[in-house]
Amino acid sequence: MFDFITAGLVLGLSAGFSPGPLLMLVISETLHHGTRSGVRVALSPVITDLPIVLATLLLLVKVSGYHGVLGGISLAGGLFVLATGWESLRTRPVQLDLPKEPPKSLRKGVLTNFLSPHPYLFWITVGAPLLTKSLNIGWIAFFAFVGSFYLSLVGAKIVLAVAVGRSKAFLSGRLYLWIMRILGGLLVLFALLLFKEGVELLGLFRG
Repeated sequence: MFDFITAGLVLGLSAGFSPGPLLMLVISETLHHGTRSGVRVALSPVITDLPIVLATLLLLVKVSGYHGVLGGISLAGGLFVLATGWESLRTRPVQLDLPKEPPKSLRKGVLTNFLSPHPYLFWITVGAPLLTKSLNIGWIAFFAFVGSFYLSLVGAKIVLAVAVGRSKAFLSGRLYLWIMRILGGLLVLFALLLFKEGVELLGLFRG
């Protein structure tokens, strides 16, 4: 149970704080139209991710008996998480030279997240396999992972919206950079665990 909560928190915080199209939209909305507008955009993953999660879960159920396929997915997930962790470790101050735009609603935030490849890559290679494992333990573990992931994902973006609303210098300050580097280190460790699991599922290096 604790493992799933920890994984959800680390992965969610990393996704929430990492620069990307949705984060830029949250910042843009906050700077141009106020913190409330940024918070509305931050809530969009809760809406867009549901069909992605269901589709990837159905796919994994069909291949659950094929250890080779699951091992390949685990290795791919390890590469994805490792790349994400490396980018977090290399995070630089975020530039806030954003163009003036008309107000964007939650609908625009949903569209931005839905068209981004990041949620698809995450849920196919990392999120859905973790959900499948949690279901093998029980529904409590399942909801513990989902709840901790989205609480930290949406919460991180809301925190950024509030922080940017109060001070534009937050994303160029040391606190943000240290948060990203700590999360990057944790993601690298998590990637190593995924690599280990992938190797075990593929039956490599057995005596």
